Amino acid sequence: MSKRDFYEVLGCSQSSTDAELKSAFRKLAMKFHPDKNPGDAESEHKFKEINEAYEALRDPQKRAAYDQFGHAAFDGMAGQHGFGSDFASSMSSIFDDLFGDFVGGGRGRGRSGRGRGADLRYNMEITLEESFSGKAAQIRVPTSITCETCSGSGAKPGTSPTTCTTCGGAGRVRASQGFFAIERTCPHCQGRGEIIEDPCADCGGAGRVTRERNLSVNIPAGVEDGTRIRLAGEGEAGVRGGPAGDLYIFLSVKPHEIFQRDGADLFCRVPISITTAALGGDIEVPTIDGGRSKVKVPAGTQTGKQFRLKAKGMPVLRSPQHGDLYIQAVVETPVNLTRRQRELLEEFEQVSSETTNPESSGFFAKVKEFWDDLSG
Repeated sequence: MSKRDFYEVLGCSQSSTDAELKSAFRKLAMKFHPDKNPGDAESEHKFKEINEAYEALRDPQKRAAYDQFGHAAFDGMAGQHGFGSDFASSMSSIFDDLFGDFVGGGRGRGRSGRGRGADLRYNMEITLEESFSGKAAQIRVPTSITCETCSGSGAKPGTSPTTCTTCGGAGRVRASQGFFAIERTCPHCQGRGEIIEDPCADCGGAGRVTRERNLSVNIPAGVEDGTRIRLAGEGEAGVRGGPAGDLYIFLSVKPHEIFQRDGADLFCRVPISITTAALGGDIEVPTIDGGRSKVKVPAGTQTGKQFRLKAKGMPVLRSPQHGDLYIQAVVETPVNLTRRQRELLEEFEQVSSETTNPESSGFFAKVKEFWDDLSG
């Protein structure tokens, strides 16, 4: 019986890239693996067939020879599939590279089963003033800590865990399927390599218990919304004496009633009277540190005019520098006028000219030209 074309076996073309060949092989190997199709002779045959095809095409030299001569390129080689007596070991290396542990978990847990504890997240809201000056905060965090009764071993005081007889303490077992061996997590000890015959009464054999802890957190000056602070080793306790995880504190800064923040700079909209805007004068504005600063407003100031107060903004995190404070003028239109105030404004309007209101005069001049062009 003649062999099928190797590219056809993998469902690829001769122009397929190495990555495409690898992806196709992975999908087919998962589909026809003997562990997923126990007792199915056809699946076992296809599994060996795709192994043979990928073994030839994954190697650049073998693939070049196959592209030129086809199956005849390997007729002189020994072995059932034409690739020599080390075919099984090469297949094992292929699958180890592609799949790692084919079934049941990763390799993060060591022989003793002392797994690292999980990382924890704590959300904290602070004010803009606290972000400006920094603060030392006290927080309460519910977390898993090492059981004091058994010192994290999980075994009743006076006893100790015993080596798992199924895996010999390795935490892994191997199962052979023809030429291929699959390594799995030991089902008896769940990969820990140890069995607790008499578990600790306080933690139930877990080696850790849930408690609330009080922690001190130092928040540096200049932190921004979304800043993350890491407290190493303050997360969940590790499994059976393993290393603890970390605690990550995510900061959010409350919106402020007066200031808006952009990086290290602050912005403040300050309303000024129409007379101050027209005649000029001094105004007093707040600063984030609780102080006050005077700003000189020149005559003829318009809404949107900005005044910069250097180094009056937020501190730059872990730096001696500060941002700036920008005061944005908002000219306020008078409301609730008295009869006399109205008379004065009407009198002012009568004596006003284009030079008094250059912006509006220029705008309406352009509007008139626009209308004239349309009518013409």
